[in-house]
Amino acid sequence: MSAGFSPAVLKRFDETKVVDIETKSAKGTKHSVPIWIVVAGGVPFVRSVRGPRGMWYRRLLARGEGVIVAARKRTPVKAKHDRSKKAIEGTSEALRRKYKTSGASLASMLRADVLDTTVRLEPA
Repeated sequence: MSAGFSPAVLKRFDETKVVDIETKSAKGTKHSVPIWIVVAGGVPFVRSVRGPRGMWYRRLLARGEGVIVAARKRTPVKAKHDRSKKAIEGTSEALRRKYKTSGASLASMLRADVLDTTVRLEPA
């Protein structure tokens, strides 16, 4: 595993409620969409609220890389689909903590059909 993100980047990810994720299509067209991000165990994770149908999720995994824009700062990332129990449970708990007042939106991120779209992010 490569070295992790700096403490400043992790703090920015942890404190920013909604980030933009930039991905590229197969033709190279750049797309950006707002998503949630959490830090669990010192590692940033994202999850697709639309499950495996999420376009950004499919593009991110297909290319294995993207860019997170948080607090107007761009951070290139590598994506690793993480189906481990530790990653799924840690991400769910971090979502509950960070977005505890988000009601139905939070519940949609904890549905059984989206848990398998947990993605660990590493520096690119």
